[in-house]
Amino acid sequence: MAQVTATVKEAPSTLGRIVQTILPSRRFPSISLFILIFLLVLPGIFAPQLAPHNPIKGSLGARLKPPAWVAGGSITYPLGTDKVGRDILSRIIYGARVSLSVSLVAIVVSGAIGVTLGLIAGYFGGKIDALIMRLVDISLGLPVILIALVFVAVVGPSFGTVIIVTSFLLWARYARQVRGETLSIRERDFISRARVAGASHLRIMFRYILPNVINTLTVLATLQIGAIILLESTLSFLGAGIPRPTPTWGSMIADGRDLIVVAWWIAMFPGLAIMLTVLSLNLLGDWLRDHLDPKLRNI
Repeated sequence: MAQVTATVKEAPSTLGRIVQTILPSRRFPSISLFILIFLLVLPGIFAPQLAPHNPIKGSLGARLKPPAWVAGGSITYPLGTDKVGRDILSRIIYGARVSLSVSLVAIVVSGAIGVTLGLIAGYFGGKIDALIMRLVDISLGLPVILIALVFVAVVGPSFGTVIIVTSFLLWARYARQVRGETLSIRERDFISRARVAGASHLRIMFRYILPNVINTLTVLATLQIGAIILLESTLSFLGAGIPRPTPTWGSMIADGRDLIVVAWWIAMFPGLAIMLTVLSLNLLGDWLRDHLDPKLRNI
């Protein structure tokens, strides 16, 4: 009987170890990090050094070359060429630079706006909170792509336009998350002691509350990078993003959609780049959430 009881007592810990081993979110996402470094970060930073060809200039004599491992392909163009003879690999590398630049700038801008408004709403409450939250509800209820298309049609496609659109559409997610965290943190004892000590509202918000929401912001920003890349690619696919001839993953897919049967590589490789990047970012965000949340860390 004692042996059976000991076995029953050990079962939960054994099951927990099995779950922790099986679930990929509990393990360090080394594959995802590897993909992000070699598909997004390094190409985005060192695109001129890594690209074997000029991504804008093509050669009509080399148009619609298949990948190197397909009959008729050449090692000169490892992933083939498009309909005007531009190297697909070089355009994907430079497209990573566009995606990385847009996502980082949009994260900083939308995060700064959302975090500031979220801190104000959660800290002061009352009418200020109600007003900011109604703006958040309106922003979250807007059709993202439709609003982006209308804005781009009025202002015109450009790098700055894409930044403005993505920042305008994503700030509300930061504001809502930070506001919820602030509502809980402002009631803690160390905030009361800061008030008694004479700390200003601005100091309390940015010196005592903001550091306590950094973990949440890190996870949210990681997940939002994937959303921004998808949004930028969608706008470029529809012709409302970064204007040509700048290579972007979305515009490359648009260039290859009419040739998908005879030249599948034009649309397939940038599509794979988008899929792998967004999937890796989501897996990394899940791991960060589980690692930074003390409630989930010891499961």
